Amino acid sequence: MNSEASEERDAWIISIGNELLIGKVVNTNFSWLAEQLTSMGYRVRREIAVMDDIEEISWAFKTALSSGASLIISTGGLGPTYDDKTSEALAYALGRRWEVNEKALELVKRKYESAGMEITEHRIKMAKLPEGAFPLENPAGTAPGIMIREGDSLIVALPGVPKEMKAIFNNLIDELEARTEFTVAETEFYVSGIPESSIAPLIDEVVKKYPKVYVKSHPRGKELGAPLLLIHLSARAGNKDDALSMVKRAESMLLSLVKEIGGKINRK
Repeated sequence: MNSEASEERDAWIISIGNELLIGKVVNTNFSWLAEQLTSMGYRVRREIAVMDDIEEISWAFKTALSSGASLIISTGGLGPTYDDKTSEALAYALGRRWEVNEKALELVKRKYESAGMEITEHRIKMAKLPEGAFPLENPAGTAPGIMIREGDSLIVALPGVPKEMKAIFNNLIDELEARTEFTVAETEFYVSGIPESSIAPLIDEVVKKYPKVYVKSHPRGKELGAPLLLIHLSARAGNKDDALSMVKRAESMLLSLVKEIGGKINRK
């Protein structure tokens, strides 16, 4: 399908947890998810970090839904403790009952019974989902993830523990890829000997000629003294060949311009 006719698939990522907002935990979940979704062809439009508060979490989900986002992914707040409020807040945001999901309860029971542990009220809490939600088995932990559709939006709530988040997400790759008609191509190279301020007008020229290619310079050295830049180019299109063609043409133009002003290119 021609990229012009393909439907945009916007994604929002909601990061939940006081630990993120007080600086105790670095939000690596966001960067990992953003990279995965971008490579699938989604356009990540927003990332919101909110407290462990039902009103705050509910607001984040409602805001993402009101934007028309195709995919909304949250991380954090699915555990057994008092401050794990994501599932309840999601039910509140959707105007649905928050109830024990029998499939989720079966998953939770299986985890604890296999470890010789009984089911308690706090463990049952992890099996409470918004009405109509589908539980996602957690291969690396105990709290199931949550999948639920609201209109044209797909909502996926994942645990905050990175290994658990990744384990559940990786089981959803085929389904998530099937929802977007876009694909992404990208390339990168290093430029030494030219400060970022000198390469900026060259990037402007390339972007004007190839507006669908995103070009980003990342300083890795000193602007004055020992400039080193990582240049990253990417493009989204309806098929891989179109995306790759745009990236390669833009890259070729930029490489020529950089060499003209004495820049040295390195692929490593």
